Amino acid sequence: MAAPPEPLQYLTFMLGGEAFAIGILAIKEIIEYGHLTEVPMMPASVRGVINLRGAVVPVMDLQARFGRPASAVTKRTCIVIVETAPTDAADDGQVIGVVVDAVSEVLELPASDIEPPPSFGSAIRSDFVCGMAKVRGKFVIVLDAANVLSIEPVLLEARRHLCSPT
Repeated sequence: MAAPPEPLQYLTFMLGGEAFAIGILAIKEIIEYGHLTEVPMMPASVRGVINLRGAVVPVMDLQARFGRPASAVTKRTCIVIVETAPTDAADDGQVIGVVVDAVSEVLELPASDIEPPPSFGSAIRSDFVCGMAKVRGKFVIVLDAANVLSIEPVLLEARRHLCSPT
């Protein structure tokens, strides 16, 4: 008899009063918010870039990515450094910072505890969500890091902005 699959670990964080989670294997580190350099002509979802030990890392505001007003910066605001998995042989994946209101905890969530995302009523694009988990009586939105953090659609949006006649 095969052993049951191990529960997966997720980093949970708060954003706009809602709880979200990203698989811990994609998380590289959590850093204090600060030393952000704004990049002109970028969409609202790209806050800017940071220098992370010599590497230029774009920083995404998930609130803006979800079509909401940008996150306010508080004492608990931090940047979660996420590494997305390669999508094909030509792709190395990418490292992106994500602005969050506050990091909560690392949770073990067995796959059986994660329900499919609802097909209606969500304020977030369905391709951004892997599922919903109930933790201590409250829902946590489990994000699909590869889709929500894909920088290519964001850059295409920026190019459309730059090239469209006003």
